[in-house]
Amino acid sequence: MEQGNPYRKTIIASFVGYIVQATVCTFPPLLFVTFRTAYGITLAQLSLLITLTFAIQLVGDLVMPHIVARAGSKPCIIAANALTIGGLVLLPVFPAKFGYGGLLCAALLYSLGASIIEVLISPTVEACPTKNKSGMMSLLHSFFAIGCALVIGLSTAFLALFGRQSWKLLCLFWAIPPLIDIVLFALAPMPELTGENGARTPIKTLLKSRTMLLLLALMIAAGAAELCVSQWASSFAEAGLGVSKATGDLLGPLSFAVLMAAGRLFYAAHSKKMRLWRYMLISALICAAGYLVAGLSPIPAVSLLGCGLVGFGCAVLWPGALSIGADRLPNGGTTLFSLMACCGDIGCTVGPTYAGFLADRFGENLQLGLLGGLIFPAAAVILLLALRKK
Repeated sequence: MEQGNPYRKTIIASFVGYIVQATVCTFPPLLFVTFRTAYGITLAQLSLLITLTFAIQLVGDLVMPHIVARAGSKPCIIAANALTIGGLVLLPVFPAKFGYGGLLCAALLYSLGASIIEVLISPTVEACPTKNKSGMMSLLHSFFAIGCALVIGLSTAFLALFGRQSWKLLCLFWAIPPLIDIVLFALAPMPELTGENGARTPIKTLLKSRTMLLLLALMIAAGAAELCVSQWASSFAEAGLGVSKATGDLLGPLSFAVLMAAGRLFYAAHSKKMRLWRYMLISALICAAGYLVAGLSPIPAVSLLGCGLVGFGCAVLWPGALSIGADRLPNGGTTLFSLMACCGDIGCTVGPTYAGFLADRFGENLQLGLLGGLIFPAAAVILLLALRKK
């Protein structure tokens, strides 16, 4: 990052913002078993909680451009962090008083906060004057993966040291990053998000663009390829290797997050020497190879290495697609990033649901479920070739 950049504080605040989003996406699922034992919540109710979280994020993706146009980006990002703090602080309070309904209310707050952050952080960094846009976008999104690794690693260690009954203190601890982010954004200048020269492409015009439609489909494929493995990695490690839940979290989601962060940091460090489209194509092929190893290897440990390979391969697909969209549709503004985030979230739900359905259909065989996920990186390869031709 350039030392003289007047938006240096803004970019740093955005990095912290993605750690906040990673906290919301990663921390509550670690407590699902605790919720079941402490409050008698069923698997069906937990499934409804996941669906509600996804629905809130989709609604946030779609309505935020209109709100930002009226209120401005800085107040919205500060409000997003405040909502996240409220949800995390109330997570141990509301369920104890109101049961399952209280859990849903807490989830509503932090999910809405995460949705706003997702929509605004990427266009904010894209609008900041930097010498290497695609490299900066990859570096930005590496902080989401770093945040996931931190949340999984520190939370697992904390619960192992102090027992599962200490989870309420952990909720307060993870409310600290959004509090820090509020201070950082309050002191940071904010760039204009409406596009070049204040122009803004209407949503109808965007959706008529063949490039835009290809990018939206690529976001679905990227989100599905990423979450298909990351959501099932812990269960896959437990079932295949016969390890404990804590060890499964470390071998599965944590290793996946670390390798995804490594993939994004690698591109950010070498992006000036690489063509983004070509690197994305190679990454999609690596991701497909990881799915083949995970789905076909008869050795569970080797299959788990395949899951890690997927993490490295899918790393640049999501931020790369955002960079291509910003480059080819420069006046898309917040609407462009909102539509792409919405499609990415759709993929994040379709991927693990599809893998789980396949696994259940074949006798709860998670390996076959992961093998079926090969269609997502394969689709990404086809879409990237279509974008290159376009």
